[in-house]
Amino acid sequence: MKYVSTRGSQPARLSEAICQGSAPGGGLFIPQSLPRMTLEDLGPDLSLAGLAERLLGPFFEDDALEAHLPSLCAGAFDFPVPLTIPDPARPGLRALELFHGPTGAFKDFGTRFLMGALDHLGAEDDPFTVLVATSGDTGGAAAQAAEGRKGVRLAVLYPEGRVSRFQEHQLTCWNDPVRAYRVSGDFDACQALVKQAFADETLVRRFRLTSANSINIVRLLPQMVYLADAALKAWRASGTVPGLIIPSGNLGHGLAALYARSMGLPIGPVVIATNANATLHEWNQTGVYRPRPSVATLANAMDIGTPSNFERLDHLASDQRAISVELVDDDAIRARIRNDFERTGYIWCPHSAIAAEAWHRLPEAAREQRVWIAAATAHPYKFADIVEPLIGQAIEPSTPLKAVIDRPSRVDELAANSGALANALAAAFPYTQAAAGHV
Repeated sequence: MKYVSTRGSQPARLSEAICQGSAPGGGLFIPQSLPRMTLEDLGPDLSLAGLAERLLGPFFEDDALEAHLPSLCAGAFDFPVPLTIPDPARPGLRALELFHGPTGAFKDFGTRFLMGALDHLGAEDDPFTVLVATSGDTGGAAAQAAEGRKGVRLAVLYPEGRVSRFQEHQLTCWNDPVRAYRVSGDFDACQALVKQAFADETLVRRFRLTSANSINIVRLLPQMVYLADAALKAWRASGTVPGLIIPSGNLGHGLAALYARSMGLPIGPVVIATNANATLHEWNQTGVYRPRPSVATLANAMDIGTPSNFERLDHLASDQRAISVELVDDDAIRARIRNDFERTGYIWCPHSAIAAEAWHRLPEAAREQRVWIAAATAHPYKFADIVEPLIGQAIEPSTPLKAVIDRPSRVDELAANSGALANALAAAFPYTQAAAGHV
């Protein structure tokens, strides 16, 4: 398997694509072709980790990491992923609960897989420096996955005033080799800093920069696994091909659904559910892709006006990228959380509520035609300051979330310019003897 840039480049091996993060010229790595799977290859007795090995195996073929794939899958896919029915009166809607991992968000799968891969490829005297721009969940998951590792070190950039109180604590409570930076700007400013850093070849070589955002192909690919697992279970139970509803801001999660469908998994229509950041919705309605500054919403992890994975979407064949996009504003988020709790006692986080609302907006015939799987992307406790006033009661944190509450925080302030980021990296991550040889 080889990987090419969305903007044209020589093909690269998977390990090369992982280490570089983004592709030369500012593009994104994509598989040269998507493998096809048969459902006979994906039997019902496979564990989640076993399914991950089968699905991801072709992407690792003949790569330096191929021998490590079983351990990477075992380390990343080791907690439950329930497929529940939030409302017994409406069994056609299933919630895929992706928030039972160590940081209570779906990013736990991809980030732990990626950090494990980088740890194998790096070394204590020659580590990678991972840059991650986060609008909430990615940074916390990457930090938890990086803590204590020797082959990687991590710099987390998050927007000042744009994450929940618990999210901020979860971004800033980790030990070496993790450093957190509060950026004076929005998520797009954070993402722009990361892109500027990767465009600086001297900086890239000096720190062996790579990315933990979904611009890194091996952060994105593992997200196919739990979507495939849920689709297979729903298909086997119902006899019909399910639809997926994916809350998505930067479009990595949505793209993982499209990759899985293109590989032959039983996945029908894919609905991308967004908040009031209208870039993807406008493109879906008009065919015009027009990035714009992000706007703050209750679903802050999706506050993205320039979804970087659109480049990958644009490189799919027209039948592969067939999606619909539903825009859900803050008033609708509040109403969905409140109404569903009053009806059933089920609690959505703001992002998951967007998916639930998108299901309710489907035509009745479409809802009744098949099972629909809504990705429940984060534990509602992470957004207790939003959700608790809507439901009128306190939310209990999960056991993993309880474990971080009393950890001390440490954070540095960062101006939204590339010079400030370069200085911060130099102060936090001094040269090693081996790393100096990259300059």
